[in-house]
Amino acid sequence: MSQLIPVAVVQAAPVYFNREATTAKAVDLIRAAAGRGARLILLPEAFIPAYPRGLSFGMVVGSRSRDGRELWRRYWDAAVEVPGPTTQAIGKACRELGVHAAVGVVERVPAAGGTLYCALVYFGPDGEVLAVHRKLKPTGSERLIWGEGDGSSLRVFPTPVGRIGGLICWENYMPAARMALYAQGVQIYLAPTADPRDTWTATLRHIACEGRCFVMGCNQYSPAGAYPADVLHLAGADEPRHGECRGGSVIVSPLGEIIAGPLFDREGELRADLDLDDVTQARVDFDVSGHYARPDVFQLTVNTAPKPPVRFQ
Repeated sequence: MSQLIPVAVVQAAPVYFNREATTAKAVDLIRAAAGRGARLILLPEAFIPAYPRGLSFGMVVGSRSRDGRELWRRYWDAAVEVPGPTTQAIGKACRELGVHAAVGVVERVPAAGGTLYCALVYFGPDGEVLAVHRKLKPTGSERLIWGEGDGSSLRVFPTPVGRIGGLICWENYMPAARMALYAQGVQIYLAPTADPRDTWTATLRHIACEGRCFVMGCNQYSPAGAYPADVLHLAGADEPRHGECRGGSVIVSPLGEIIAGPLFDREGELRADLDLDDVTQARVDFDVSGHYARPDVFQLTVNTAPKPPVRFQ
């Protein structure tokens, strides 16, 4: 008999640049979703402490401003260490509730210097961190504030709720990265994002149809006026002109059909019961890493070795 997997996509705004308050909000959101039956819960990209939409951090080609550097320090101070108090709080909630969760964070690695990473942290029902996936390629001006991940976290995880994995925002436009997940048999594909456009819904429908997998797409809803006063002061003339985000979260079936959402213009939760047999059925006529792969013509090599800048022996 089929096993239905109750899942939830939680569209919400962070408490901007406030790690502790946003962590508390994340825990509350996970508890609420679990209370409605969800066993797998997804929160948005860079949810803790924020996706800094509209901020330039005082950077233009050839120069950086003093206030921009201070704003960067402010962002760094609010970032998440893994492991650390944030992951401990979320892990504790997952353990008490017996759920899986994936939460977008801005990760800092104090021992490695000043680089931040846009990351997706996976939690198991035992409260442990299953993995941390760092975005492989920040997009546009994100490249000024976030470093690049490596192939070591380009993985799919077998869990009691199915084979889960995912990519962050415009990583999903990288065909080779998607193929790396398809080849590992992903059944529930997680796609947290900061893209609120209608075209993003089309992207997620394509991924679901291409990968013959369920896709959970999660975005923030960010109203105007959400940035704290000290951030606006340091932003100065670069006060966020595009700080608002209207959302657009969605859940899609393995045949590309929308089964929940899209959700726009408010915080909220999308729920669905996923039947993993639908994944198997969908692949009878198209299996992108199986009978449709043509390995005699195409070959993809994925380097999954960690790439630290320095190795000590």
